[in-house]
Amino acid sequence: MEQQHISIKHWAEDDRPREKLISKGKQALSDAELIAILIASGSKNESAVQLSQRILATHKNNLHELAKLSINDLKKFKGIGEAKAITIIAALELGRRRKDVDAPVLDVVKTSKDAYAHIAPKLSDLPHEEFWALLLNRSNKIIKTEFIGRGGVSGTVADVRIILKGAIENLASSIVLAHNHPSGNLQASREDINLTQKVKQAAALFDVQVIDHIIVGDANYFSFADEGLL
Repeated sequence: MEQQHISIKHWAEDDRPREKLISKGKQALSDAELIAILIASGSKNESAVQLSQRILATHKNNLHELAKLSINDLKKFKGIGEAKAITIIAALELGRRRKDVDAPVLDVVKTSKDAYAHIAPKLSDLPHEEFWALLLNRSNKIIKTEFIGRGGVSGTVADVRIILKGAIENLASSIVLAHNHPSGNLQASREDINLTQKVKQAAALFDVQVIDHIIVGDANYFSFADEGLL
């Protein structure tokens, strides 16, 4: 009789590792559940999670031992064909290579000068205004430098919702706002001050702190934090 495969989408709600990853995060999944996502389906008598648990149990529940298996070794398990074996081996190899790559060294923002040095190359000498945000973690290391909006010669549009969306999605603890004044005038406008306060108040609802707003001019800058405007 032909072996019947059971797709993940037909599993009970609590037994769907894909949905669990989405709702609870990747850290909430066991090794077997992660492997089950790779192989996608089990057989009539065994779910993908159960098959993954069986494979791991045979190798001491040790991913290092599992990574030593060949395609033919994996194919000895009922329910694992060549395609699934290749998928498992490829995923484990990616994990191994990740360990061989040094994590990027993140820039740290301790002062307004640090923030200016990081953002100036993006904003200096532009003929129009642009708005950017530096997203920082709890150690004030820059997670991401995010473009927010572009305007004309005399102004730019920065949407508070876009700023907060980026901060929340990247799990930022604090933000440095930044934009340029093509005229070279470093004076903060009333619009600049109002926008900064709007972002600051909205970000506080999500426990995100606005620690500075940098205005970039001609080889110089204006810091809201240094000038006591925050």
